[in-house]
Amino acid sequence: MKKTIIFAIIGLVLLIGVLGGVKGLQINRMIAQGKQYVPPPETVTTAVVQSSTWPNELTAVGSLEAVQGVMVAAELSGKVVKIAFEPGRAVKAGELLIQQDTTSEAAQLRAAEASMQLARLNLERARELLPENVITQSNFDNVEAEFKQAAAQADTIRAIIAKKTIRAPFAGRLGLRLVNLGQTLNEGEPIVSLQSMDPIFVNFQLPQQELTKLQRGLSVTLTSDALPGKTIEGAITAVNPQVDRTTRNIRVQATVANTKEQLRPGMFVNVAVVLPEDRMVLTIPSTAVLYAPYSDSVFIVEDPPDDTDASSKSVARQQFLRLGDTRGDYIAVLSGLKEGQTVVSTGAFKLRNGQSVVVDNTLSPEFDLAPHPEEG
Repeated sequence: MKKTIIFAIIGLVLLIGVLGGVKGLQINRMIAQGKQYVPPPETVTTAVVQSSTWPNELTAVGSLEAVQGVMVAAELSGKVVKIAFEPGRAVKAGELLIQQDTTSEAAQLRAAEASMQLARLNLERARELLPENVITQSNFDNVEAEFKQAAAQADTIRAIIAKKTIRAPFAGRLGLRLVNLGQTLNEGEPIVSLQSMDPIFVNFQLPQQELTKLQRGLSVTLTSDALPGKTIEGAITAVNPQVDRTTRNIRVQATVANTKEQLRPGMFVNVAVVLPEDRMVLTIPSTAVLYAPYSDSVFIVEDPPDDTDASSKSVARQQFLRLGDTRGDYIAVLSGLKEGQTVVSTGAFKLRNGQSVVVDNTLSPEFDLAPHPEEG
């Protein structure tokens, strides 16, 4: 009985060994086949690295600001008896906005004007009597001072009435109404925002090392997410003489036309300062770039090695590079490529380093420095 058990165990061990050996051979064969496996060539489109002349620009993010902007507020306390504007409407300089109650001041003005009229008559009589020595010089001076005091009192009341008659200080567009009819306004209480819309300022900052390139009159271009596909032109009108001690940036102000009032104070825009001299850059289609956190790369299409047969396909070699700014469908290459090299323009995402490729540029899309997408 014991011998039978021993033989059974030995047989089981031998069976396991045979099965393990067979499985090991199969695994080794699969590994060898994997090493020898060559993926089929992928069909791609290509583009040649070209040298192009691009405008030399300094880019920044700017903020729009009205050339003149103010929150119209009450100068004196008083009850609102008339609202003469509509929110959001354009107004001219001097146009009436709010009328506060001036009935008390109007009555005081009539009394002051009557006193001033009497003082004027007394002054005229005294001026006629003075040469005849009917009155003394001292009396004449007193009469003249009384007239001036009466005139000043009337002017003071007129000034109060003018301050309670609130008008637009300049031409612009009004904001939302913040007061109601019959409301008693306190001194300094806001009434409505008034912003001049055309032209408009754009403020932005550039690093201090760019200071020597900046001067008044340089052209700037503005783009905004609020105006997709549109570019607005302007010019630098002021460069701050002082550099910010914290950021070491210099503040620049440009002025742009805004006849259609599409730009509003407070909006942010992308600003590009166009420098006088153009620059030479290497360009490739932006679709050729594989973006990654560690480094961006492209695939260069190269001829097969010399030791292969003539029927071998071209191969794709991954190349890491450093990129610059973008113009339309193209992107500038700062380092990593040379002029005349061929890169995969579409289909790079499905490649791996050293893979063979088949070039079919009949499928290549058209690339443009200033594309105009069709509106759907």
